[in-house]
Amino acid sequence: MTAVAAAPASLDFHLPAELQAHEPPEARGVDRDGVRMMVSRPFAPPADHTVRDLPTVLRPGDLLVVNTSGTLPAAVNARRPDGSAAALHVSTPLPGLGGPDAAAAGLWLVELRRPAPTATGPFPDDVTGEMLRLPGGGTAELLSRYPGSRRLWIAALRLPRPLAAYLAQHGRPIRYAHVGRDWPLAAYQTVYATEAGSAEMPSAGRPLTPRLITDLVAHGVGVTPLVLHAGVSSLEDHELPPPEPYRVPAETAARVNATRAGGGRVVAVGTTVVRALETVADERGVAHPGRGWADTVVTPERGVRVVDGLLTGWHEPRASHLLILEALAGRPLLEEAYAAAVGRGYLWHEFGDLHLLLPGPR
Repeated sequence: MTAVAAAPASLDFHLPAELQAHEPPEARGVDRDGVRMMVSRPFAPPADHTVRDLPTVLRPGDLLVVNTSGTLPAAVNARRPDGSAAALHVSTPLPGLGGPDAAAAGLWLVELRRPAPTATGPFPDDVTGEMLRLPGGGTAELLSRYPGSRRLWIAALRLPRPLAAYLAQHGRPIRYAHVGRDWPLAAYQTVYATEAGSAEMPSAGRPLTPRLITDLVAHGVGVTPLVLHAGVSSLEDHELPPPEPYRVPAETAARVNATRAGGGRVVAVGTTVVRALETVADERGVAHPGRGWADTVVTPERGVRVVDGLLTGWHEPRASHLLILEALAGRPLLEEAYAAAVGRGYLWHEFGDLHLLLPGPR
């Protein structure tokens, strides 16, 4: 069993509260593809765009790689043995048991959360052995902490229905305190999601609309899919992620290799795509098809092998995701971009604005 690694030091900065996006952009009167997008390149100041500019910011021959995992309503109410209320966030099947269909084995990684005034809060107590009562006659037995993690538990889920059907009936999307109320599951889906499996939305792709994807293709920018089912991130505790189920199709690996051979850039839409592609990349920078558990931890020390650019959201101070950005772009470019984003009022989190990193020289 692979333990969660401790996160190396990542970028730290002050994030003003007013820069947290509290609601979907549509609720603010902004279209999905109308959110702001900063473009960061070496030897140039950060440039302000909207996501609709993506077809002209990228070049013909570039390739966008998207994650088609859909978001599960992965938060359910729970009742502890003493009668107190809690929330259970279902993350991924226990690594090593196979893909999402391993639910039949009943062992999942979960996070227990405390009720809080607006959402939920961390639950650091040792609750080994507790049997939680779930809606509809389900239970979750907390067997042990996941090795190396302060927040994740190995749980035996016993549910009256298959997990996806159970969550569809009793679950709701995971949200944190920066989002003040529940929003429907549709607000947490990308338009190209094909199979539900992520505990939290692969949110970098949220602003991509059918209109925008059509414009990208018309401008000669390719779009190709993979799947990585993301687990819970827990914004308050920036651990590196545990292994997550992924699948990189042969066609996607071939397009990645052909793009790079032809001088185009492979641009990942989200850090989940970086993790999946780097898991299947060899030391020569060649991508291979594959499926299983993405256990590659991308850090500045490791670097990247097949990803040339990244479209991503704005990440919290000290977030482990920032290590992926630094591995791609380097600390100086990242520091300049984040200082500019704070100064120019960009919005953070899953309903916020985007950042396109094109570090070159390809």
